[in-house]
Amino acid sequence: MYEFVRDLHLYTIAPCLPLGFYLIVVSGKGGIFHKKIGYMYMVLIFFSSVVSLFLKAYVGPTILNHFGWIHLLSIITIWTVPRSLIAVKKGNIQRHKRSMKLLYWIGLILAGLFTLMPGRYLHSLLFG
Repeated sequence: MYEFVRDLHLYTIAPCLPLGFYLIVVSGKGGIFHKKIGYMYMVLIFFSSVVSLFLKAYVGPTILNHFGWIHLLSIITIWTVPRSLIAVKKGNIQRHKRSMKLLYWIGLILAGLFTLMPGRYLHSLLFG
């Protein structure tokens, strides 16, 4: 069961890397395509964050022998995605833009780099 949850998390978070890059760096903001890709990105990252709560933390101290510091990122993401969506619906583009950029660069890129460290699953998957 653990492998299924781990793989589900990986398969739902991996597309967020190119989608987020496209949304933040490449796409014209506010257009139909940006909105459609943005909804897909938000659904994927939100779902992946919920799934990640079922994964045990193996690095650092844990609470209940399960939750670690990395789970704070999941909670922040679960909080940020709906707030960012509400912000853009209310016309607060700056809040939306700021929260989505922070979520991408810190949540995906920085946390993703930590998953590439030796001894981690993604490291062994990519580098043998």
